[in-house]
Amino acid sequence: MKTDLNSSSHLFRFQMHFPLKKYLPFVSVVLVVLVGLLPVYFGSVISKNKQETEVLASQLSETNDQLASVSATLTHVTSEDQFVKNKELEEEIKNIQTAFNQSLQSYEDILSLREKQAKVTDLEGQFSEILDYLAKRNYASASATLTGLQNDISALESELAAAVVVPESAPVSNSAPAAGGYNQQAVETEIGKFLVDILAADLNSTRVIVETASSSDCADNCPVDSLASYVAKSGGFAGINGPYFCPAEYPSCAGKSNSFDTLLMNKNKYYFNSDNNVYSSVPAVIFNGSSARFVGASSEWGRDTSVDAVIAAQPMLLSGGNITFGGDGDPKKGSRGSRSFIGTRGSSVYIGVVRGATVAEVSYVLKALGLEFALNLDSGGSTAFYVNGRYVAGPGRNTPFGIVLVRK
Repeated sequence: MKTDLNSSSHLFRFQMHFPLKKYLPFVSVVLVVLVGLLPVYFGSVISKNKQETEVLASQLSETNDQLASVSATLTHVTSEDQFVKNKELEEEIKNIQTAFNQSLQSYEDILSLREKQAKVTDLEGQFSEILDYLAKRNYASASATLTGLQNDISALESELAAAVVVPESAPVSNSAPAAGGYNQQAVETEIGKFLVDILAADLNSTRVIVETASSSDCADNCPVDSLASYVAKSGGFAGINGPYFCPAEYPSCAGKSNSFDTLLMNKNKYYFNSDNNVYSSVPAVIFNGSSARFVGASSEWGRDTSVDAVIAAQPMLLSGGNITFGGDGDPKKGSRGSRSFIGTRGSSVYIGVVRGATVAEVSYVLKALGLEFALNLDSGGSTAFYVNGRYVAGPGRNTPFGIVLVRK
């Protein structure tokens, strides 16, 4: 953030040292007026003496030449010297923005690793060096150190992923639990074995609702609460964390901390972010009585308040039993960690967490379990899964919402 402030001060000083562009329009107007007044003045004199007229005409010509020369000089100064200076300033601002954005991403990656209980002391030391380089405007060294830091972050993420081992004690089963049941089980897929915590509930006897900390739209510094609190408020028996939001501890979330921008209807029938999602392509699930409907885009759904819950989240993992997400190049979705989901098959709803998986790998796991439809939820430090009075994953950070299962 200090980098941005410094760039603004440089720009201000630059403008103070090079004011010609600012005053050029005024100078030009004055010169034009002078040129226009000269003939008027000299015209009265011309009528008196022809000889004087010739002299004055010559003087007028010389004056016009001088004015043209001054104008050309001013144009040269403003169009050449100022242009060069502006290009230099533009390049510096570009370097600042690039380094700042890369640093921001690296810092948030370190936060994510810390949430996974990884040792990040060395990474934090490198990040401190980067800040020192930026303070000295040594962008080349900052960039080189950033590259090394990103490589070390990737290596540590791979190390953590390799350390996720399915316990020998975990029963291997590709069958989802029966309605009302909760299991921790190993699931065999065509791309490997994964540990899964999963709960099933019958929608004929269970309602899916959304608890929110805020009663209406919130853009910044939004209230948050724990998943256990959300479950307790509704008298539920289980809950899972909701979709993505902007955590307050992330620098990129400054000015929009703990906010979210996807469509969501809570238990009080309030539609969050309604106006912002008229044309949204974010998938959503609508729970109503004993059924659930998944849509490929929030824009396909109106604002019916007779339903129990509306949750927009991304990406869609399964549709009609088919995998709909195989990866999109996003490094966050492509890194392995604990991934939360919500899905259905027939009149059963499933919530749970797949351990040590990418978002795309979760699709394979849920397909192997026989689910028909599923949405990806938030993950990492937001992961929380609460069943019958205890956390089986998490508790994770406090969030602006929670998905809760309540008995009818």
